[in-house]
Amino acid sequence: MTNKQTTAANASEKLLFSGLKVIDCASVIAAPAAAMMLADFGADVIKIETPGEGDMLRLLSDIPTTPDTVEPPGSGNGWFWQLDGRNKRSLTLNLKAPEGQEVLRALVAQCDVFITNQPYGVRDKLGLTFEDLAPLNSRMIYASLTAYGENGPERERKGFDQLAYWSRSGLMDLMRAPDTAPSQGLPGLGDHPTGVALYAGIVTALLQRERTGKGGIVHTSLLANGLWSSAGIAQGALAGGNMPAYRATNQVNPPMLRVYEASDGRFLMFNMVRNEELFGLLLAAMDALELLSDERFSSAELMWENRADFGDELQQRIGARSSTDWLAVFAEFELPVNRVALVEEALDDVQLTANSIAVKPPEASGIDVPLLLTHPLQISSVAHAPMRRAPELGEHSEEVLRELGYSKEAIAAMREAGVF
Repeated sequence: MTNKQTTAANASEKLLFSGLKVIDCASVIAAPAAAMMLADFGADVIKIETPGEGDMLRLLSDIPTTPDTVEPPGSGNGWFWQLDGRNKRSLTLNLKAPEGQEVLRALVAQCDVFITNQPYGVRDKLGLTFEDLAPLNSRMIYASLTAYGENGPERERKGFDQLAYWSRSGLMDLMRAPDTAPSQGLPGLGDHPTGVALYAGIVTALLQRERTGKGGIVHTSLLANGLWSSAGIAQGALAGGNMPAYRATNQVNPPMLRVYEASDGRFLMFNMVRNEELFGLLLAAMDALELLSDERFSSAELMWENRADFGDELQQRIGARSSTDWLAVFAEFELPVNRVALVEEALDDVQLTANSIAVKPPEASGIDVPLLLTHPLQISSVAHAPMRRAPELGEHSEEVLRELGYSKEAIAAMREAGVF
């Protein structure tokens, strides 16, 4: 967050979603990420968690933050929990108990947005469907995230992004080198973009409510977002494209779609070299113009037919120098070549901090990480709320219950009964 954003955020009345009440009755990443984005712009987000357990995301910060130390889940600075749980309040509720359901329904009656990704079997059992809750609050926006969609035979299937977004959508198959097995995706690979989609749906529904006074249901799925991410190929398949021919053609990449390893073990990507002028400049920069007189590459047709050989010729030249040397050469020729980054380099990447893609949490936030990734929405006219650490489990339970009108005695009795 920039100093300008921080200053603007100090005046809570300027926050876009100040006064908006949001219930985050979801778990792990995608749906809670949408709730975090609402909180970032000033919404009061109350996260519902199971007593004694809490959101599984609390346990997922499993990359050690202390050098040469293997940290057990949930130890360290809890960076994953801080990433998606910040700026919320935590209320623990046993939703299997009638008293817990009563509290939730009281919250629903007052809320603007209810977010859930509970499987439909759980929602049906606990009375958490839109049909169950809508009669309590006609202005409520009910935001539903599922793995495979609201309808159809897979409606009630459970699935994380690795299954629904990555595997079921076909991305897992498409994103692999020829003749290799599909590889696992990264944690949250599909969750975070899906969270942005859910946020977009919520904000669209809020605008509609502003015009009509009526709430409604918003939904998206991991499967839908996985296919949307692969739409550049998936739409071709849905249009009747010849996928066996596509796969056969892509067994050998064109030279500009290969990655090339330099002498320092780093890889270079030439994907933006897409016309004859840039291609000629690339060969000139590499002192490889003589390749155009090689009979194997003397025409566009032959160059395509022998594209593997042409790429091998380029690899020999790239492998003779370091990636740093090559980047300096390519910069002189104004060629759009990138080095394949290592994610740990982000810590020192000025481009990220200059654009608030990653920010240094204010000391007052209580977030103990050097840099924290922000969501990708940057709106110059909309202030960010002051950044606060993600809550401890049940940290705000009594506070929220008091706001709902429960007495000290009632709260004590509920605690004793294990309701929260």
